[in-house]
Amino acid sequence: MDLRKKESKKKNLPPFVLFLENSIQDMATYYPTTVLELERCQGVSKGKAIRYGKPFIELIAKYVEENEIERPDDFVMKTVANKSINKVYIIQQMDKKIPLETIAKNKDMRLDALLENMETIAASGTRLHLDYVINEMLDEAEQDEIIDYFKGCETSSLQLAQQELAEGNFTWEQLKLMRIKFLNEYGM
Repeated sequence: MDLRKKESKKKNLPPFVLFLENSIQDMATYYPTTVLELERCQGVSKGKAIRYGKPFIELIAKYVEENEIERPDDFVMKTVANKSINKVYIIQQMDKKIPLETIAKNKDMRLDALLENMETIAASGTRLHLDYVINEMLDEAEQDEIIDYFKGCETSSLQLAQQELAEGNFTWEQLKLMRIKFLNEYGM
């Protein structure tokens, strides 16, 4: 996490734009030491791995060597196929402007799980068409206020965002969608 914070300061971006927490957790579990292995972590596209990955894989390789860690021979994520199916479905449904509740229901998911999937998709560099959802929830001034907050925040914590933006009385879902929009716009 210290490396992510340091690298994000260099690039003048919030840390979560480089890699989400679930990406960092995968790195800590699977110890990727090449760009190709890094791409297999949740929320890490080829572009993101190339653009931001070098210091992370160098740190991980050094850690693996110093601590004599035995890495799995076959660095394969077991859920990749299912996630790919969900990713394509979510993108297609959003392109058709289907309500999020309907998308979640059709995939037998809770709304918060759908939003997590959407955030991973956006973090990996795939643009989601969110405006049809966000514009129903928030006016332009509210959207600008939240985007400005994310531009300057140190953490991706939505609880902290709710506290910092308490005057706006924003819901978790509104903030989550705006964080996804932020990743769409600034995380590419």
